[in-house]
Amino acid sequence: MITGLLLAAGGSRRFGSPKLLHPMSDGIALAVHSARSLRAAVDRAVAVIKPDDLALAAQLRQTGFEIVCCPDTHNGQGASLAFGVRVTGGSTGWLVALADMPYISPETAQAVAAKLREGAIIAAPYFHGRRGHPVGFGRALGPQLGALTGDAGALALIKAHRHLVARIPCLDSGVLEDIDTPDDLSHGAGRQGFDPADEATP
Repeated sequence: MITGLLLAAGGSRRFGSPKLLHPMSDGIALAVHSARSLRAAVDRAVAVIKPDDLALAAQLRQTGFEIVCCPDTHNGQGASLAFGVRVTGGSTGWLVALADMPYISPETAQAVAAKLREGAIIAAPYFHGRRGHPVGFGRALGPQLGALTGDAGALALIKAHRHLVARIPCLDSGVLEDIDTPDDLSHGAGRQGFDPADEATP
């Protein structure tokens, strides 16, 4: 069972207001867009949020997510990821997405999940050679993921196992586009998606 972990426990200091609830051009909250792409790719969907974020919890629950509240979100993204992995320990793998990345196409998330189902230890989309999100992790890395802390999340783990990363070329610039400020919302045009013909690209 592949579990999708939506990391939605961060702050909105640079945005100036609760960015995950900010409506996109279609009126749907930013985090819900991120959640929908992830939900389409996984067997179980879990959102990791701050304990007091009730409005966000309600919207993500309606999107088909289980909600878990991380008690130590102040310790950074790594702590949220570790908590999510620990409470979903029966998973065969995890597809980890960030709630402030609403432009990732469902097809891209599905392509990464497919690599996990094929046995990949780590899988990630690459746009013009740059690694993006979501990132998939196989069960073998569960203990290491469950011990993470700090703002860097799983970056050090990915670097340590770079030889195991299954690279998925894509035409989806959304894999690189996180929303930090309101101006970032205007930069999401022109995305396309996963292109199976690119699978053989080195």
